[in-house]
Amino acid sequence: MNNLLSVRGLHKSFFEGGAEIHVLRGLNLDLAEGERLAVVGESGVGKSTLLHVLGTLDRPTSGKIFYAGRELPLNDETALCQFRNRQIGFVFQFHHLLPEFTALENVMIPQMINGISEKNAIGKAKELLNETGLIERSNHKPAELSGGEQQRVAVARALANDPALILADEPTGNLDSLNSIILQELFTKLKDKLNKTFVIVTHNQELMTLADNLFEMKDGKIYKK
Repeated sequence: MNNLLSVRGLHKSFFEGGAEIHVLRGLNLDLAEGERLAVVGESGVGKSTLLHVLGTLDRPTSGKIFYAGRELPLNDETALCQFRNRQIGFVFQFHHLLPEFTALENVMIPQMINGISEKNAIGKAKELLNETGLIERSNHKPAELSGGEQQRVAVARALANDPALILADEPTGNLDSLNSIILQELFTKLKDKLNKTFVIVTHNQELMTLADNLFEMKDGKIYKK
């Protein structure tokens, strides 16, 4: 099986109060196409930083990232923006929906940025909202949706451009137990139906069971459990 994502010698440091804080320390990782990987670890260990670097939302201090065998141009912001929009779907702990737009429009926007026609974007958005059980809430704005519904819209948005890789950062972390179960069931369905590659940072035991491999992050590296 081919690797979809590989990283080599990944370092990430921050400066705080004049001191350098090392978050990632020479991290290496291979993620195969269709693999579902869960990452666990104590709070503050750098799991979110890892996802942001893998998704090119943040730059490593040093190291290389390869996608489908090609090294990403980490100094070319325009190329990275295009890469993120087309190849990666993000699901965060907080949904980050645009409040002035409806659920349908929030799922359309990434597609239209990618050059998809309005007609096709509407069709795809409706298909995804139906898949996530929200078709009847299409014309509601985020403030009119429950927390669980907002997060499911965020999942639909993450899938809008049919990305190969989904990065999810504590996707159930801000939900009550019922909505957590609903989101877990949705991830299970998507895993089986769409065969996407997932990296999920989570403390949720049920989400961990969806993973093919479980890694723990500590001391700036990840170790298979």
